[in-house]
Amino acid sequence: MAKPNRCYILILFLSLFFAHETKAQHTNEKLPLIEILNTLETQFNIQFNYAEDAISDVKIIPPPKRLDLNEVLFYLEEKTDFVYSITIDKMILVVAKNSNEKLQKLSEVMVSGYIVNGINKLKNGAFEIDISDFDILPGLIDTDVLQAVQAFPGIQSSNETVSNINIRGGTHDQNLILWDDIKMYQSGHFFGLISMFNPQITQRVTLTKNGSGTEFTDGVSGTIAMQTDSEVNKNFNGSLGINFIDANGFADVPIGNKSSLQVAARKSISDFTETPTYNNFFERISQDTEVETNDMNIVNSNKTFDFYDVSLRWLYKINANEKLRVNFINVANQLVFNENMVVNSDENSRKSSLTQNSIAGAVLYSKIWNRKWQTALEVYETDYKLKSINANILEEQRFLQENKVSETSIKLKVDYKLSDDLKWRNGYHFVETQITNLDDVDQPIFRNLVSKVLRTHGAFSQLSYQSKDRNTNLNAGLRYNYMGKFNKHLLEPRLSVSHQFMEHFSVEVLGEFKHQNTSQIINFQNDFLGVEKRRWQLSNDSDIPIIKSRQISAGVSFNKNGWLVSAEGYYKNVKGITTQSQGFQNQYEFTKTAGNYEVQGIDFIVRKQFNQFNSWLSYAYMNSDYTFQSLPENTFPSNFDVTHAIAFGTNYSSNHLKVSAGLNWNSGRPKTNPVAGNEIIDNTINYEATNSSQIEDYLRVDISALYDFKLSKTTTANFGIAIWNLLDKENIINSFYRFNNGVVEEINQRSLGRTPNLTFRVKF
Repeated sequence: MAKPNRCYILILFLSLFFAHETKAQHTNEKLPLIEILNTLETQFNIQFNYAEDAISDVKIIPPPKRLDLNEVLFYLEEKTDFVYSITIDKMILVVAKNSNEKLQKLSEVMVSGYIVNGINKLKNGAFEIDISDFDILPGLIDTDVLQAVQAFPGIQSSNETVSNINIRGGTHDQNLILWDDIKMYQSGHFFGLISMFNPQITQRVTLTKNGSGTEFTDGVSGTIAMQTDSEVNKNFNGSLGINFIDANGFADVPIGNKSSLQVAARKSISDFTETPTYNNFFERISQDTEVETNDMNIVNSNKTFDFYDVSLRWLYKINANEKLRVNFINVANQLVFNENMVVNSDENSRKSSLTQNSIAGAVLYSKIWNRKWQTALEVYETDYKLKSINANILEEQRFLQENKVSETSIKLKVDYKLSDDLKWRNGYHFVETQITNLDDVDQPIFRNLVSKVLRTHGAFSQLSYQSKDRNTNLNAGLRYNYMGKFNKHLLEPRLSVSHQFMEHFSVEVLGEFKHQNTSQIINFQNDFLGVEKRRWQLSNDSDIPIIKSRQISAGVSFNKNGWLVSAEGYYKNVKGITTQSQGFQNQYEFTKTAGNYEVQGIDFIVRKQFNQFNSWLSYAYMNSDYTFQSLPENTFPSNFDVTHAIAFGTNYSSNHLKVSAGLNWNSGRPKTNPVAGNEIIDNTINYEATNSSQIEDYLRVDISALYDFKLSKTTTANFGIAIWNLLDKENIINSFYRFNNGVVEEINQRSLGRTPNLTFRVKF
């Protein structure tokens, strides 16, 4: 009888043990959903992608550990108001069950977390930055969208500004910048040091280097399209923030059940205090300009700079099938200083100023007619103005300069669903652009006013195909453009193809023909006080040609277990550029002629995600050459031919803390040196072969950190710190020569030194 008793005791002991283990594995205590997702990431070697604000207050009982991954996701969907969707690269996207537009957008994602969370690669070859899910990048604590796009290989700024972004060797004016489908002719505050687009109201940014849709025109180098939230918000939310540059606020206000209004505003804090960041920025924009150094007998004083922006988006859901959206944006920058001089014991003082403004508005009406037909009508008006008053106190002269752009656009899009796999988009696009340039001198009287208008008609058609297994995607179309003023017809094919194979590999081929009728030129380096020298101009189809581009690229990617390896080769040819648009500061500075440039290159990135860490390394190789037939040297390196560029970064993200550090290195821009030992001939500089030398290598290390915490059940806050150029390296970003009193003088313009920034934001 002893043996059975021992068996009963053993069975009883094992039963109690497993009961204890089961209880330990499946507690009835509710835990934060974020904590549960973190545990599941480790358990299944997966990664969840979610907006932290959306799930921060959610608590549920953890799923039993005996469940497999599919059973866990089913359990989570039963217990929460979210859908858990597995993407091609095994990322699990967490979105609200009632946000079906959101689900449609997520289906376009090919690679989630391309660099960091919130940066994704789409199946049409474009990239997106999802601000609601955005992690953190080195040196940035507010999501400056035009700084963020420079994290991609093949994109950089030759002078560290967001008003001089170079996509694969192109100039900034060759970028199409859209804010809720409105073309913007200005991109930065502080004359380019920070983006003018308020990140609090911007929800999504799409970057297209190649293979753009047929509905888009302009932007022969690339497109940066920003979008506000496309859904009516039913709950009030807002935020207030301040940093070392500006104070800002945002509010999303529901108006009934069918409408919501978003308003965002920023204002520089220079009226109240001057921070180290402000001082560094001001020194950077005034470097080598009349603001910094005037005539030896003239003293500049009372230098002030101010900026603000206001953005508005009103959304009205007329019914289940009709939607109306209204947008408005107003942006202003102003620089003012006094020029002082003592003449015959009398002190004279005159004010000089520079202002830059953009104001735009748009209306979008969309309607779903039935399950196959859908239409959208977009109308916008955008206006840009750059104005300077240069007071020459020595000559008792006032020099007024203005550059104005006024553009009206009407676009109709018609979408037809041929089948579940095939969609057809057709449309019409009309654009009228007027550009006015004024040079006005009061002593002696001189006035030159030139105003030109160009109207363009466009028709476009595009087929979009996605296979049933979602592994193959194709967008192919054609755009027809007609410019009546020149009696010119242009046909522009566009192509985007991607295919996934062997589960973890994908290939893509992109191609496009594009054109644009506007460009920025520099007449003289001291125009507009030398601060913002570039002015917009219209093509005249003769000495200022229509700019045309042809581009093709092909790439392959591998994505598995947190590893991403991607490489893309490309070829681009752009015709119709002018020497004035390329910023020459050598023997061709005052030459006016047209030509083209040709670029071949490779963009490469490797990224590894491991638990809460994320690291990436990108490399860009580029070879870019000009061809100007009328110049003594027909072909020579482009002014933006930065052959090698490397970026490395690493992130750590937890529930409340985000930390990032990284470095940027490139091999330096080309420059033209005088001939050593024979620098001067006939009282002019005797230059070597154009762009045969290089500025020294560029190196910058940045860090940033952001900490989130709760102030109450409904109010959160975050505190952030960033340091740009941590090592305080004196990088030269431009180098040129001037002939002064019989001597050749080298002038070097330097980048920002070590620049700290702090931010504090309250969300409610």
